[in-house]
Amino acid sequence: MNKDFDLQNYLIEGVEGVVKDALKATFKNPKESAFMLKFAKATRAASKKRRAAEDKGEHIPPFLIASITSKCNLHCAGCYSRCNHATTDSEPVCQLTGEQWLKIFDEADELGISFILLAGGEPMLRRDVIQAAGEKKNILFPIFTNGTFIDEKYFALFDKCRNLVPIMSIEGNREITDNRRGKGIYDKLMANMEEFKKRGLIFGASVTVTTQNYKEVTSDEFLKSLSDKGCKAVIFVEYVPVTDESTELAPSDEQREYLMAQILRLREEHSEMVYIAFPGDEKSSGGCVAAGRGFFHINSNGGAEPCPFSPYSDVNIKTSSLREAMHSPLFMALQSGDLLLDDHQGGCVLYEKRELVESIIAQSAK
Repeated sequence: MNKDFDLQNYLIEGVEGVVKDALKATFKNPKESAFMLKFAKATRAASKKRRAAEDKGEHIPPFLIASITSKCNLHCAGCYSRCNHATTDSEPVCQLTGEQWLKIFDEADELGISFILLAGGEPMLRRDVIQAAGEKKNILFPIFTNGTFIDEKYFALFDKCRNLVPIMSIEGNREITDNRRGKGIYDKLMANMEEFKKRGLIFGASVTVTTQNYKEVTSDEFLKSLSDKGCKAVIFVEYVPVTDESTELAPSDEQREYLMAQILRLREEHSEMVYIAFPGDEKSSGGCVAAGRGFFHINSNGGAEPCPFSPYSDVNIKTSSLREAMHSPLFMALQSGDLLLDDHQGGCVLYEKRELVESIIAQSAK
């Protein structure tokens, strides 16, 4: 690892860039711009907390991914979560309660974590958790949803709590979206977007990027169609293979470079929306930012994992604090070793090196 590379500064600049872009995208909406100005102040305070911790030898990431339920009503083709058995048709009895999630949000706020991405399963099924998140105004909660459970109560909640930002998953046009997600899903998403626009509420879209669609989903035509609906953020999620047969869909280094170049262009030419790539450019960030370098994942049962695509855990939030989970033997081993810096063929280095991750857990358990 480059000894001169300051990861915390890199992450602080990244957070400030996202907030700056969000201010540009929302300046015509008085309620949203007022909230974003307050949130910008909160992120600066959070960055100071993380910087102070870094100076004392403790690294705190600005992002957390929280899978607040494992239940989902859809069976999307190639869903990594179902392939990993992390998503089911019914809720398990051992998943975290609303009170336990609120405790996590409280501690995240104290530590200086600025963004908590709510995922699932289908997170809208946990109205109790989302209501609790709405009260934590210093944290922005993008909610990655399939959009099928957004109702009048949710519209009212999003109007009241501007820190809750639904990010609806869309694959492209009606045919592509319905083929992967189910008949009628595209029309439901369009209806949701129309309602968000009519009410002046901010929302975003999540697009899975593969070798087959990376040019189409970054095209001006597709993105203009989202912008015209009122979309204010597009998160490009690079496809991660969950079977050996699907590795051909993971974007290559060349295609990822194309994606990043397009995002830089879009930020310059079309600032009416925020553009984010996940996991992003690993070269500029000194390697993969999972396992607590830039973010980590808590699953619906409380297990702290490096990433949603790497479902391995050696600590559970039910019996540890958030701070303790971030310093688990697995996370520390991944951060101090070279695994997160390794070259790989595309997709996720932790998935590709999963046997090494498993061996680290086995060693720490001895």
